[in-house]
Amino acid sequence: MGKLNAKGGRPSRYKKEYAELAYNYCLLGSTDAQLAVFFGVKEQTINNWKKAHKEFFESIKRAKYQADAQVAQSLFHRATGYQHPDTHISNYQGNITQTDIIKHYAPDPTSAIFWLKNRQPEIWRDKKDVELEGNVQVTEITRKII
Repeated sequence: MGKLNAKGGRPSRYKKEYAELAYNYCLLGSTDAQLAVFFGVKEQTINNWKKAHKEFFESIKRAKYQADAQVAQSLFHRATGYQHPDTHISNYQGNITQTDIIKHYAPDPTSAIFWLKNRQPEIWRDKKDVELEGNVQVTEITRKII
């Protein structure tokens, strides 16, 4: 059974095993709002649990950091190009051969653009700020409908 909160209200639905469940779900990219749906509570409850249960907060923080780092690494490899070992398997007249190869992937321009626009927006973003100086005069035009 959950603990009573400090104000003597309803017992908390938090269970110790929620820290590991939250960790695993956040590794998949879950947000706090999605965690709330997963646990059947409001997002504010997730925030309350993070404040009241250090292990819950730390597991969420660690999983989100790991997931973000893995995606960032993948994006970096796509943006810069990469290579990896592979095995080519072929069948010629019933003879199966396996050949170790290195697969090469060229840099992906879309990934590079995305990376640069987010890492150095002052240099790479499409939107340019333009400041205008001077006076603007507004005149009202009315039209008489017959």
